[in-house]
Amino acid sequence: MSNYRRVHCPGGTVFLTLVTHQRSPIFSDPENMARLRLAIATVKSERPFDILGAVILPDHLHFVWQLPPSDSNYSARVGKIKATFTKSLPSQSRPDTSISRSRHSHRESNVWQRRFWEHTVRNSAELERILDYIHYNPVKHGLVACPHQWPYSSFHRSKEQRTWACVCEGRSPKLPNFHALHKHLGE
Repeated sequence: MSNYRRVHCPGGTVFLTLVTHQRSPIFSDPENMARLRLAIATVKSERPFDILGAVILPDHLHFVWQLPPSDSNYSARVGKIKATFTKSLPSQSRPDTSISRSRHSHRESNVWQRRFWEHTVRNSAELERILDYIHYNPVKHGLVACPHQWPYSSFHRSKEQRTWACVCEGRSPKLPNFHALHKHLGE
């Protein structure tokens, strides 16, 4: 059996990636986007945290969370968001009704990948690189030409603070260098 270890730092900042089961594009449906937002709001009311950055793509989502000073349990929040969202889906809109024996024994549906990816953010420079990465992600996946064109992103909330510009705003693009981030994060 695998032994997964996660860093838990009270009050820490964590970069999270959650992926749908078999990359199913369930967030292409606006109703599922509304369900996800409600699931996140529900969990935030029960176990507070701040969302410093987010982007939701059709088959995965990225978050940057700041946890409360005395709390390090982002795993419980992720699990609760996944469960709350999954329970909110009408049974006919769930991706695949056949569940493998392994997924059934772990009480999982075919909505989310079993695990999620996390990285503890170490400093403000790394935070800025990660925010640039998640905001540029819809462009990277060919969904839009500029980050501001993607409606499901915190880019709109923080674009005044970003150090690079969209091509569409008439300025020459100064795209972030993600090579160092990929190398640092082991991608």
